[in-house]
Amino acid sequence: MVKTQITAEPGTSQIIIEREFDAPRDLVFRAYTDPELLVQWMGPRDLTMKIEEFDVRDGGKWRYISTDADGNDYGFHGVFHGTPSPDATVQTFEFEGVPGHVALEKLTLEEQDGRTLVRTVSSFQSVEDRDGMVASGMERGVRDSDERLEELLARLQND
Repeated sequence: MVKTQITAEPGTSQIIIEREFDAPRDLVFRAYTDPELLVQWMGPRDLTMKIEEFDVRDGGKWRYISTDADGNDYGFHGVFHGTPSPDATVQTFEFEGVPGHVALEKLTLEEQDGRTLVRTVSSFQSVEDRDGMVASGMERGVRDSDERLEELLARLQND
């Protein structure tokens, strides 16, 4: 698997995102949990991201703001549930532009032969919420993020 696969089966309240990266699991996990690395790859290429809070532990909160070229801000926040690890990181995800529509996300990293399969399952409170996320243009952000993460992992391995 080289390209990002996004699956949103009709009638379900989940989105499943999978992508394989040519990097060891520990490095991929670091890219997801080190704020200095996260800002280098998370989000669409045409936005900049600033992390306001990022407490990677059970009950820890996170919040970041993406800003477009016109200065418009888009805030996102959530809470980690359980101790994040390469085996499973569980967190809530809420776009502040549509408050009250919270998703529960589970990220797993599976390494095989030095490559890592990243799988995110986002569970929404309803099919309508899930459909709203799909309609929001999230696919562009996911694909841009994955391409940027691939580039970052390559740079980190070549340093």
